[in-house]
Amino acid sequence: MQHTILLTGVNGQVGFELQRTLQGLGTVHAPQRAALDLANPDALRAAVRALRPTLIVNPAAYTAVDKAESEPELAHAINATAPQVLAEEAKQLGIPLIHYSTDYVYSGEGETPWRESDPVAPPNVYGASKLAGEEAIRASGCQHLILRTSWVYGPRGKNFLLTMLKLGRERDALNIVADQIGAPTSSRTIATLTGHIVAGRPDWAAVSGTYHLVNGGTTSWHGFAEAIFALAAAQGDKVPATLGAIASEAYPTPAKRPKNSRLDLAKLKATFGLTPPSWQDALALCFAELKAG
Repeated sequence: MQHTILLTGVNGQVGFELQRTLQGLGTVHAPQRAALDLANPDALRAAVRALRPTLIVNPAAYTAVDKAESEPELAHAINATAPQVLAEEAKQLGIPLIHYSTDYVYSGEGETPWRESDPVAPPNVYGASKLAGEEAIRASGCQHLILRTSWVYGPRGKNFLLTMLKLGRERDALNIVADQIGAPTSSRTIATLTGHIVAGRPDWAAVSGTYHLVNGGTTSWHGFAEAIFALAAAQGDKVPATLGAIASEAYPTPAKRPKNSRLDLAKLKATFGLTPPSWQDALALCFAELKAG
């Protein structure tokens, strides 16, 4: 069966990649933001009912982590209320919903990789809004995959990779936080593995649940920056002469950041047989795409 897919957030990092990945699996309907206002529940509900999709994929999110501290209502509208509406409509249609969440639902304490069944305790408004979206999806009773990811980057949009490349051209010295640990995750990896899941035609009722989807391995933001600048230097780009390692306390932000963003991948592998590439391999692939233009 070819799907009729409703894809949100097509202009975002993950949405852009998903539009390409999902093309061969059905007809992808990817409205621009002006045509699909996630902050307007009634308009969102009407759009789903007009299309009557067979699959909803929702990478759209409010992701301005620090700004969310000062506008929690908007963060909640997009990250919690919109997923609730999509889930309720998916339940009515008897179709699955694929939704993306975050490592920020966990407290960020300790050093052990988080498992999907571990207790949640978001450290900031953004994490709380994403958790509320997860809970609304589960409460709806729809068939769903909630895919928690972390440290997302890609060749477009606003992300750590592009910020580092810009700062590397502008500055001779940078200080980067070294005590927050996680898995840099390519938007391409997220989209590719999502495509594999959909192409596998799973029994959605049997696999419904929450999964971690990140690139393999872990590093710090400082380690990620080192890898970025090593690849940049190898292709002749200007990079900082000095890259200092600092503690989180030396770089205060409005929203508290988790120090432990490690996510266990065992459930994804056991259920779908998928092993994401290492974060280093995914970064190298992203650089190749950037160089190709």
